[in-house]
Amino acid sequence: MTGESNGKLTVKEMIPEIKFTKLFINGLFVQSLSGKTFETIDPRTEEVIAEVSEGSKEDVDLAVKAARDAFDNGPWPRFSGAQRRRIMMKLADLIDENTEELAALDTIDAGKLYHLGKAIDIPGAAETFRYYAGAADKIHGDTLKMSTDYQAYTLLEPVGVVGHIIPWNFPTQMFAMKVAPALAAGCTMIVKPAEQTPLSALFYAHLAKLAGVPDGVVNVVNGYGPVAGAALTSHMDVDKVCFTGSTSVGRLVMQAAALSNLKQVTLELGGKSPIIIFDDAELDKAVHLALIGNLYNKGEVCAASSRVFVQEGIYEQFLKKLQEKTKSWVVGDPFDPNSQQGPQIEKKQYDKILSYIEHGKREGAILLTGGKPLGEKGYYIEPTIFTDVKDDMIIAKEEIFGPVMSILKFKTTEEVIKRANATTYGLVAGVITNNLNTANTVSRSIRAGSIWINCYYVFDRDTPFGGYKMSGYGRDMGMEGLEKYLHVKTVATPIYNTPWL
Repeated sequence: MTGESNGKLTVKEMIPEIKFTKLFINGLFVQSLSGKTFETIDPRTEEVIAEVSEGSKEDVDLAVKAARDAFDNGPWPRFSGAQRRRIMMKLADLIDENTEELAALDTIDAGKLYHLGKAIDIPGAAETFRYYAGAADKIHGDTLKMSTDYQAYTLLEPVGVVGHIIPWNFPTQMFAMKVAPALAAGCTMIVKPAEQTPLSALFYAHLAKLAGVPDGVVNVVNGYGPVAGAALTSHMDVDKVCFTGSTSVGRLVMQAAALSNLKQVTLELGGKSPIIIFDDAELDKAVHLALIGNLYNKGEVCAASSRVFVQEGIYEQFLKKLQEKTKSWVVGDPFDPNSQQGPQIEKKQYDKILSYIEHGKREGAILLTGGKPLGEKGYYIEPTIFTDVKDDMIIAKEEIFGPVMSILKFKTTEEVIKRANATTYGLVAGVITNNLNTANTVSRSIRAGSIWINCYYVFDRDTPFGGYKMSGYGRDMGMEGLEKYLHVKTVATPIYNTPWL
């Protein structure tokens, strides 16, 4: 890879050599014990990128053993915060130095837009490591004056060995979001990347080694959820599991944790998020936010605004402008800087999305635009918009995870609050209005972890992210994202030399 701009390189020149395809255990790239491999597929071309080592329960055992030894006997949890900070800062610098290669890996592995990977995903990951590196030497407890003749203080200590199970839609950002705060806290870990997108996680493991992260602290085991993921969540020597993915798999993670050693669990799961557009909204902005909320990252976003509620006074105008705007939306090769939407992640997801589109047609929703595959090669789907959608339709209830928008009409604020909350999910919501009272009322009434007013997809390292209800519990990012990797220990001592009571 070179640092040249897209305009000076062909797509072939932008695709990197695949350097890391094995498991990363105890500081080494190793073959799986079984010797098994699986294919990782380029969704642009439907061709095999590489054969990747397939981790089994026995491989997970080795990785956990390495992480356990690194935690119980190694230097990482015993380093000062300043020592951990320096290594994490070095890792962030190495990520910046390899931006083009990392962005290209996520493009060929996940179908993500290359220009956005270079501008947002990879630099954002580096900044996430810097953010938590800055917190590593500021992990302090409290001094407490007790109600009796004792005093106490609290210690914040790393929770131990952590299992991270990350999804395929944001391979880089999810790796950083999970690994960075756990490293800052002094934990050791095993990362199980999604089988669809293992390549960048392995590259990050390589960079962690170069940065000076001790062996055994970061381990990566590629493999399938029912095998490697299940072994990790049920392992007796894993102290905590952090999972981002579907609600159905989140249930299995909880069950495995409960049936093993009652390990702590953090879950960031699915969503069917509403964006509510009121009559007084700035129409062009509302159309833009609805479009981005549904089509960004080809709709493969847990926080997608897949239920678009539009107040009846502007409903027809909104549809007209939205249809016009969608005509100029560019679906194409994610290496093309003009593309706004790349291919879906895999054939299974591609077929699932198309089946939901057929459900919408059968249920009586009106297809405003799109609804078909695009091209003869690759998993491309047209931006698809349904109007006259009813709350009880499948496309309005279930998470599609694709470029499919459902538009629902409403009359009053009270009505739309009730309808927006009528879901098992509670991840995010958008509110588009110029009325401050309306914005305040709705944002306080919607049961969701994040509310975005006159904006959408406002993620930041400073802001905790997570859900209500079946969208999971616990938070990533912000200081809350660090606290979940820490135990609180209370130490009490007498104030005076008094007899023990």
